[in-house]
Amino acid sequence: MVGRLRSPNSIAAVIAFIILAAAPAFASESDHKYQPDDPVTLWVNKVGPYNNPQETYNYYSLPFCQPGENPSHKWGGLGEVLGGNELIDSQIELKFQKNVEKASICSIELDDAKVKQFKDAIDSSYWFEFFIDDLPLWAFVGEVGKTDESKHYLFTHKSMNVTYNGDQIIHVNLTQASPKMLEPGKMLDMTFSVKWIPTNVTFAHRFDIYLDYPFFEHQIHWFSIFNSFMMVIFLTGLVSMILMRTLRNDYAKYAREDDDMETLERDASEESGWKLVHGDVFRPPRYLVLLSSLVGTGAQLSLLVLLVILLAIVGMLYVGRGAIQTTFILCYAFTSFISGYVSGGLYSRSGGKRWIKSMILTASLFPFLCFGVGFALNTIAIFYRSLAAIPFGTMVVVFVIWAFISFPLTLLGTVFGRNWSGAPNNPCRVKTIPRPIPEKKWYLTPSIVSLMGGLLPFGSIFIEMYFVFTSFWNYKVYYVYGFMLLVFVILVIVTVCVTIVGTYFLLNAENYHWQWTSFASAASTAAYVYLYSIYYYYVKTKMSGFFQTSFYFGYTLMFCLGIGILCGAVGYLGSSLFVRRIYKNIKCD
Repeated sequence: MVGRLRSPNSIAAVIAFIILAAAPAFASESDHKYQPDDPVTLWVNKVGPYNNPQETYNYYSLPFCQPGENPSHKWGGLGEVLGGNELIDSQIELKFQKNVEKASICSIELDDAKVKQFKDAIDSSYWFEFFIDDLPLWAFVGEVGKTDESKHYLFTHKSMNVTYNGDQIIHVNLTQASPKMLEPGKMLDMTFSVKWIPTNVTFAHRFDIYLDYPFFEHQIHWFSIFNSFMMVIFLTGLVSMILMRTLRNDYAKYAREDDDMETLERDASEESGWKLVHGDVFRPPRYLVLLSSLVGTGAQLSLLVLLVILLAIVGMLYVGRGAIQTTFILCYAFTSFISGYVSGGLYSRSGGKRWIKSMILTASLFPFLCFGVGFALNTIAIFYRSLAAIPFGTMVVVFVIWAFISFPLTLLGTVFGRNWSGAPNNPCRVKTIPRPIPEKKWYLTPSIVSLMGGLLPFGSIFIEMYFVFTSFWNYKVYYVYGFMLLVFVILVIVTVCVTIVGTYFLLNAENYHWQWTSFASAASTAAYVYLYSIYYYYVKTKMSGFFQTSFYFGYTLMFCLGIGILCGAVGYLGSSLFVRRIYKNIKCD
C-alpha cells in the first residue's frame, strides 16, 4: 500500500487534484469580455441576518422565485467554500448592453408559512448577496412599516444598473423597490429591470469602489504606525543601553584573572545573578517534545504570515472570493519544511531521542487544534443548516493537502534539522545536579514575567487589530497589507526585545527555567488579543444568537492560537540567541 501511495502516478494525481481545487480561487468567471447580447449570468449566493456575518443560508431557503430544475452551481475553489459561499444560477435572463425596462421573474402566492418566513427574515434584517461577473450586489429582503412596525413589506422589484467600458463590466448596483405588504393569500409579482451605462473607468480599477479609503487610510491609522515605530526605537534603545552596560560591567568583573586575593574574595561574596546559573541555563526544559513542536510551528507561522502578506501586496488577493483562505492553506502546507527543521534541530540539540514523536506532534499540533475548534463550529452550522457548514468533500481536500504535502515536508524538515543543526553546541556544560532556585520577589516569578510580557507587543498591534476585526466582522474589504507588513515587523521586534528583557531579569533572579517562560511571555500577547475581542464583540458589533456568538469566539480562538504560537516562537528564538550570546563570553569551568 505504501508503494502505491508513493508511485509517480499517484503523486501526480494528488498534485493535479490540489491544483484544480485551488486554481478557481484565482481564476475569473471567464475572460470578463462580452459581445453585445451575450448572456450575463446573475448568480445568487446567500442570505442571512445583517448583524451576524457568519450566519448565512442558501438564498432559496426563503420562498423566493425558484429556478428551474437542476440550476448550475459555480464552485469557486477551496477558499470560497470555506467562506460559506454557494453560487447558484438565478436563471434571470440578462444580456450584455441590453436594457430591460421591466420584466417578470415569477409570481409568489403568499400563505401563512411564507408570510411568517419573510416576516422573521425582515425582523432579523436579512440581506442577500448576488454576483454579476464576479462583482457583488447586496440588498435587504424587505422593511418594516415606517409608521406601523407590525406591518412588513417585501421588496418585489430589483433595479440593476450595470456600468461597462467597451466589452467589460466595470460596476454593478442593485436597488430594491416596490415594497408590498405581506398578507396571506396575496399574489406578489416579482420583477426586475436592467440599465446599462457606459463609463471611462478601466477594468483594472473596477474593484476600487468596494474599498473604504477614508476608513483604512484615516490619520489615526498612520498615527498608530508612527507611534509603534517610536515604541520600537525607544524599546530597542532601552534594551541596548541597559543590557549592554550591565553585561559589559558583568563581563569585566567576571573575566578578571590578575586581581589580588582581597578583590577576588569581595567579588565572590557579591557575585550573584545570571552568571551563577551557567551550569543550569542550558538544561533541557520539561516537556521538550511539546516546546520544540510549538517553536517549530511558530517559526512556520511567522514565515507563512510574511509570505501571505507579500503575496497579498503583489497579487491583490482581496479581489478574489476566498483567495486569502486558499493562499493561506496552500502556503501553510508548502512551508511545513520550516516547522520540521526548526523543531527537529531544537529537539536534537536539547538531547531528545524520540524524534518521530516530535515530528508527528509538530506536523499535527496546529492543524488538529484548528480542526477541533472547526469541528465544533461545523456541528453547530450543520444543525442550523447554514452555508457556514463545511462540506465533506472540502474536508477531504484539506486532509489530502495536509497528508500528502504538509506531513511529508515536516518529516523531511525534521530529518534535515536533526542532521544539520541538531548537534549540541551549548557554550556552557550542564552540571549533573540542578542548582536550587532561590526565592525572589513576586514580580520576578515566571508567571508574572509571562503575564506582563505580552502587554507591549499587544500595544504595538491593537490599533491594527481594530481594522482587521472590522474587516472580518463588519463587511469591509481589508486591502492595506502594506500597513500589515509594517505592523508585523514591529510586532516581531517588540516581542524579541520584551522577551529578552524578561529573560534577563529571570536569569538575574537565578531562575534558569527561561525556555518556557520566554515562550509564554511572548505568547501571552494572544491572551490580550482575545480579551480585546471580547470588548470588540460587546461594544463594536450588534451580533446576537448562539450561532454567531459561537463562530465569533471560535474563529477568534483559532486566530489567537496562531498569534500565541507565532509570538511564542519568536520570543523563544530571540531569547535563545541572547542567552547563547551572553554565556559565550564567560568562563564556564
